[in-house]
Amino acid sequence: MQKRSNLRLPPEVNRVLYVRNLPYKITAEEMYDIFGKYGAIRQIRVGNTPDTRGTAFVVYEDIFDAKNACDHLSGFNVCNRYLVVLYYQPNKAFKSLDIEKEKEKIEKTKSKFGLNA
Repeated sequence: MQKRSNLRLPPEVNRVLYVRNLPYKITAEEMYDIFGKYGAIRQIRVGNTPDTRGTAFVVYEDIFDAKNACDHLSGFNVCNRYLVVLYYQPNKAFKSLDIEKEKEKIEKTKSKFGLNA
């Protein structure tokens, strides 16, 4: 244990992993089977809305377990789908989604006031 605490981790590394490209029918139990091999898990949230299907958040108790899982499971094949495992970065995660929603609002407002050129 002593050796691990001296290890410097990149700033983006944290205990929360964001997983994409999951099979839509994957269960939380299957997620625990896959990700639990790398350490104690505090929580798994599998996306269940049209916008979040195929994604999940996996929260580890230990940051080193999260790093190990991220390193080993990115590209892992589940039901012929290759997982994309990233560290959750709240400042980046929903930026593109927000931009799309803002564009939709602008278009709706334009059409409401007859401003479509």
